[in-house]
This record gives sequence, structure tokens and C-alpha cells, in this order.
Amino acid sequence: MKAVYKIGVLRKIKYLPVVFLLVLAACTDKNAVIEPFGDNIERDIEILASDEFEGRAPASPGGVKARDFIKNRFIEIGLNPANNDSYLQAVELVEITGSNFTPLHIEGNNQSFSFQYLDEMVVGSYRLEEQLGLENSELVFAGYGVVAPEYDWNDYEGLDVKGKTVVVLVNDPGFATEDKSMFTGKAMTYYGRWTYKFEEAARQGAAGALIIHQTEPASYGWTVVRNSWSGTQYGVVANGNKGRLPVEGWIHLDAAQKLFDAAGVSMDEAIASASDRNFEAIPLDMNVSVSFNNSFNISECHNVIAYIEGSKYPDETVVYMGHWDHLGMVETETGVDIYNGAVDNATGIAGLFAIAERFMENETPQRSVVFMALTAEESGLLGSRYYSDNPLFPIATKVAGINMDALNVYGATHDVVSVGYGFSELDDYLFRHAKSQNRIVKPNPYPERGYYYRSDHFNMARKGVPMIYANGGSDYIGKDEEYAKMVQDDYAGRYHAPSDVVHDLWTYNGIHQDLWLFYHIGNELANNDDFPNWTPDNEFRAARDAKAHLRR
Repeated sequence: MKAVYKIGVLRKIKYLPVVFLLVLAACTDKNAVIEPFGDNIERDIEILASDEFEGRAPASPGGVKARDFIKNRFIEIGLNPANNDSYLQAVELVEITGSNFTPLHIEGNNQSFSFQYLDEMVVGSYRLEEQLGLENSELVFAGYGVVAPEYDWNDYEGLDVKGKTVVVLVNDPGFATEDKSMFTGKAMTYYGRWTYKFEEAARQGAAGALIIHQTEPASYGWTVVRNSWSGTQYGVVANGNKGRLPVEGWIHLDAAQKLFDAAGVSMDEAIASASDRNFEAIPLDMNVSVSFNNSFNISECHNVIAYIEGSKYPDETVVYMGHWDHLGMVETETGVDIYNGAVDNATGIAGLFAIAERFMENETPQRSVVFMALTAEESGLLGSRYYSDNPLFPIATKVAGINMDALNVYGATHDVVSVGYGFSELDDYLFRHAKSQNRIVKPNPYPERGYYYRSDHFNMARKGVPMIYANGGSDYIGKDEEYAKMVQDDYAGRYHAPSDVVHDLWTYNGIHQDLWLFYHIGNELANNDDFPNWTPDNEFRAARDAKAHLRR
């Protein structure tokens, strides 16, 4: 039987600008005339999205074919190999499968009860250890579990959680209050992401962390938690146990209510107090125990990275990136379904090639331009995480970057949607070059969902490098609201499904339009002296400023 590869139960719901229906301005344009950006885009997308590549799962035979195709295209374009004489950066992935989960057992206040795996709680660990768990670990409610100096916020101030398990809320205090003077109001910061909660708890020395699931601030229901956290998970071998808790997990809101009731603490009052700047952690006087086993399978896949060396400042780099992987194949009752990933993200990789060709046709830029085709994005942004921790070019002298993840295949637009609108000085570049196309830039309509933290550019951002993540909006030139609604419904039905293939609704002028935009932004950055920064209150500003002394 044909081998079957299925990478990753998803732990994110990716933002795709083309699926959002915004308020559309009436337009009378009959046709959008966009100058073609390159000659090979359609061909490259069709090749990468073909059945031959079997859904491009990392470390699968189809994934190896995709990797080699990308490497050979970089060679054909004339780019330099980024890893000494190699275009490949090896990334060892580990598949972690948990088993033998016991119930989450709670004792204290003369009470004893348990929460069941999947229905009431989901736990696991990325630690490379075969047996993990908690034994009578003291529970402490730590509010949002946030330490944010730029917002003068520290939920762990004066709190010793070594060996304890923290219970925390999802999102951040700004979401709960919608007070724009608190964090960024309803718009999520990185401090609101579940990934941050576990990272901070580990830094504080906790033994475990449990996030209380609430649908609205999480932006997804319990079913997403249950399905995403059960089954095989993926990590990077090089990270080992660094920064990971022995137990990371979620508890259902109803289970949390039972826990707080048993502790004699009003959960409503505790949640409300967590949005107060003077919040103090609340001991729950209850202990938690749980255990499970982990088994591991290690495989090697690759980032594919090339560059054009700058003529004047070769150590300073402008980055274009996109992920090459998708979800592979899955066996069904009728055969095998291939997750071709045409939009997500054959389009971005074809765009990477086209922009590289455009740079090669013109005068060598003053700064180096790096082209990164990253692996294992669908498994948790793992290829970009590995690169950001093991960069081939210094982080300090990375000028800025653009991430291309799922380009617009439904037509040219009057608008550009920016995820991360208002985050950095790159807005000036985006506004200026969009205006030259007679387009306007709009913020993404759901800032509370934290989409900026769900694609590969985030791992560069967390190191301090300003990144653009944008795409054509939904005010389609020559089209009406009915067309925009059709687009929304069409792509929503194809997202992460076998039907994400090249089809008759596609029109390439939107891709060409956006590639011109991204090229002109990158070309300006590659030929000026600017080092854009984050806005003063952005959570990534400190990382950028800390490396300023390493730049000219």
C-alpha cells in the first residue's frame, strides 16, 4: 500500500486575509490590469501543488521531492547557498505521542475529585522524557500568567511557584477590559497566546501550568483544544527540554468552576481581579496529580535557504520567507486523500522564487537579501523556530522581513490587509507602497485572535526583527460584495482540506499585485540605511533595542 503521511494535529487556526469579508466600497472597475510580476509563478505553483509531491509533509518522500525542487530552483535562479556551500539547513523533528493518561486528580479542603482526559482536561509535555507528571503539586491561580515590563505588569511578582502548578487565563487583561490603555485593548498581544503562558511558567520554575479555557478570549471552542492537543505532537530535537514544563495543559471552564468552588474561591471574582494592575496571586489550597508516558520518533527535514550578497553592506539582511510544507496524505475508506496545499503555501514559495528572480534581474542591492523556504510550519512553526534559534545570518543585523503565507488567488484588490497593523515602523513602508498602487491598508478585522503569532514570521519577531505579514484584502476590483462572500465561503471550505488545489476560480492578478508590493518594500529596505523598529510599547521592542549596539 502507498505510504501515508499526515503531519500534525493543528494547534493554530491560520489567518488568511482572503477569507475575511470586510465592508466593501462600491467599485465600477470592469477589469484589473496588473502588470505580470514574473513568468514562472503559475508553473511553480502547479508543480508544488501537484500530486507528485504528496502534500509536502516534512521528512516524507513527497517532502523530500519538494525540498529538492526548491533547492534546484534557487540554483537555477542563481542564488548563493546560505549554509556555507549548502542550500539546506537540517532540522531534526521529534514526534511526541502521549499515552496512559491518568485523570487529573485534585485533593484539598477535605475534598477529592478527578477530571477526565479529553472531556474535562487535556495535558501533555514536549519534554523528551518517557514518564512525566505531577504528584501533589500545589495549585496557584496566577491571573493571566504575564510578565510584561513595557506594560508595567507582573502576575508573578513576589510569587514563588517552584514545584507548583499555576492556573492561568487565556488572552491578556486588555481583552477582558477592552481598555486600550491596558496592553492593547481588545487586540491580543503575544502575552495572550497560550504558548507564552507555558514559556513564562517554565521561566518562573513551575512544575506545571493549566490554562482555563474560555471560548471568546481563546477564539475557539473546547473541541479545538481537545482535538489539537491529543494525538501526536511535534517539536524540535535541538530544543530538548529547554523551556518546557513537565506538564502543560488546559482545563474546561466547567472543571475550573468545580476547582474554584472546592477551593472556596469565587471564580468570577478571581477572573475579574486578574485584570487589576494590583492583582495578587491566589493560593487555591488544593493539590494536583497526573501522570502519562511519552514515546518519540525522530526524523530529519530541512529549511531551504539562499541569498543575494549585498554590494555594500553584505552583513545586513532583508528577509523574504514562506513555508514549503503542508499536511501530507491521509488514508480514507476510498483510498488516499492528498492535502496539496495550493494556496497554503505553494503560492508563497512560488512568490519567493519570483521575487528572487526580480532581484537577480536588477542591480545588486546594497544589503543582502535572504530567501527562506521553511519546513514544518503546519506542525507548529518549527522550521522558523529552529532558524531563529540557529540563524545562518546574524539576528542583530537583520533589517526586516516579509512573510508570504497563502497569497491572494481570487483577484486584485483595492485594499491590503495587514496583520500586525500598528506594530512597527514597517507600516510606513507598507502604506507608502500600497498608495503607489492606489490601494489602502486596513488592519486585520479580528485583532483579538492573535493571528500575528500564528505564522512563521513570529519567530523572527520574537527575536526582535520587524516583520510584515499582509495580503490582498476583500475589496476586489470590478467585483461586488456577493463575489467577496463567495470567496470567503470557497476558501473556508478548502482551507487545510484536500480541495486546496489550483481550480477554475483562481485568477493570478492578485498575486502579481501583491508581489509587486512586497518587492518594492524589500528593495527599498535593501538599498537604504534604515533599521525599522517596533512601536515603543510593542512586546518585541526590547529584543530589538538590546541588539542595537551590534549594528553600524
